[in-house]
Amino acid sequence: MSQIDNEQYLISLGERAKQASYALANLTGTQKQALLQAIGTSLSHHKESILAANEKDVLAARNNGLSDAMIDRLVLNEQRLSNIISDIDNVISLEDPVGTEIESRLLDNGLRLSRRRVPLGVIGVIYEARPNVTVDIAVLALKTGNAVILRGGKETLQSNLALNEAIQEALMVQGLPEAAVQLIASPDRTLVTGLLTLDKYVDMIVPRGGQHLQRLCAEQASIPVILGGIGICHLYVHHSADLEKAINVITNAKVQRPTVCNALDTLLVHESVAEHFIPLICQHLTAQGVGFYGCDKTQAYMGQSGIEVSPASNETYATEWLSLTLGIKVVDSTQSAIEHIRLFSSGHSEAILTDNIHTANHFMNEVDASAVYVNASTRFTDGSQFGLGAEVAVSTQKLHARGPMGLEALTTYKWLAWGDYTARD
Repeated sequence: MSQIDNEQYLISLGERAKQASYALANLTGTQKQALLQAIGTSLSHHKESILAANEKDVLAARNNGLSDAMIDRLVLNEQRLSNIISDIDNVISLEDPVGTEIESRLLDNGLRLSRRRVPLGVIGVIYEARPNVTVDIAVLALKTGNAVILRGGKETLQSNLALNEAIQEALMVQGLPEAAVQLIASPDRTLVTGLLTLDKYVDMIVPRGGQHLQRLCAEQASIPVILGGIGICHLYVHHSADLEKAINVITNAKVQRPTVCNALDTLLVHESVAEHFIPLICQHLTAQGVGFYGCDKTQAYMGQSGIEVSPASNETYATEWLSLTLGIKVVDSTQSAIEHIRLFSSGHSEAILTDNIHTANHFMNEVDASAVYVNASTRFTDGSQFGLGAEVAVSTQKLHARGPMGLEALTTYKWLAWGDYTARD
């Protein structure tokens, strides 16, 4: 399409989404529950076509030389699709924040003033190779009375089209405008920059992708942007930690699903236990297919093991691996670990393993991230794991929303004032 055609296309999407948002804002809780149930049913009915569309995306990704990490992100199989549908039931069971009164008070002038949660309106979400995001965002947006415009990556276009078709079918069955959930069906990148300036219709932009996408949105959007989704995550092993139990937590954080933003990227180990523990954890992780970048001390401790450890640098410590690669650094104190995290953290998820309560509290107070863990894997930073049902994104910002963004993060509030023909003095 030409630039003019793109502009007209986006304006049409925006106009239809805005009109749909008015219909959604007035839905009752019962109506929303019926809608989400209809979406789950529709996805189940269209399972074969959705999986067939995903196979096309996966084949194209392999032919185009995408990495295994990227392909893992875009793969849908029966189990993953079943999990996506199950997550809809989780969202249905959650309390709807819309209409909740945050506070209420009677002022001296006689006005009764309250704040009530309301939908944001229209949300634009730009994301890459994760088709599950299409359903997660649509369900959370509809539960909170918001319309949504989705722009997925070209790698998952066929999957997203099939998923969106099933969602729109459910909307129509429920007598609601299909424009409540719209997918930008073209891979043309100019549509992304166009969406970022559609401020007449779109109330918030959520980018879910790499550093380039985050910066593009931050620099070019004329709409409020929620940044996040980039995880350079650390785990610090304090000398008081139970080293035997630590192995399982570290393995989970690194290996369970290495291609996601809450997977472990850098392991920090206190020097008093490093000589014993680093060979131990590296041998265990090597059997899981993990490769390593390490500081000079790490390399020295692993020198006679036969396990290769590449030299680490500031560049490697600043890398979100999204693969079976782990950085390791020996530190001489908890404060040194904190300073390393401050230097390289993306503000996503950080963890400490320790049996010292004072060290744990110090770490939690001093580390600035959306989620900080004591004796737990970083893999828990997730909307479902946090009991939010699903998530739109993991925000690493400090305003409006931080961490996994569930239902409440998709609302704002308005002030309501009741008077008795009250005039200001």
